[in-house]
Amino acid sequence: MRRLLRTIMLAAALAVSAGTVSTAFAQQTVIIPTRVIYPGEIVTTDSLEEVPLRRQVKNLGALALEFGQLEGKVARRTLLPGRMIPVASVRDAWLVEPGKPVQVRFVHGALEISISGIPLQAGAAGDMVRVRNADSGSVFSGVVMSDGSIRVLSS
Repeated sequence: MRRLLRTIMLAAALAVSAGTVSTAFAQQTVIIPTRVIYPGEIVTTDSLEEVPLRRQVKNLGALALEFGQLEGKVARRTLLPGRMIPVASVRDAWLVEPGKPVQVRFVHGALEISISGIPLQAGAAGDMVRVRNADSGSVFSGVVMSDGSIRVLSS
């Protein structure tokens, strides 16, 4: 037992003296705000800063490590300067908003039907939202596309 403990301690001491443990930790960087970012505000790179990680973090994957993870997103909660930003604290910007007319498309093979619709929910690209037909008043669901239109799937 003593021999095993001594071997583990020796291996740890060699790793620290070789710099393998400290350099891997020192090279990690995180993104922090340089000013207060309020909920609903779009996050821009001029309000962010990349800093080296000074302490060990249990779940590093939950934090923003690159500017691309935050650029153009909308803050869900207040982001304070100097604090690490959890990825769950930001969301994609809404492409459709409730009450603002959008183009709704149904495509099935060569058939394409296009109407004007009123979203009943806000949504980002890929979100399923409820839409009301502007002419008939019927309500149905569709997927928000990256161009801001809504695509209805065939059932």
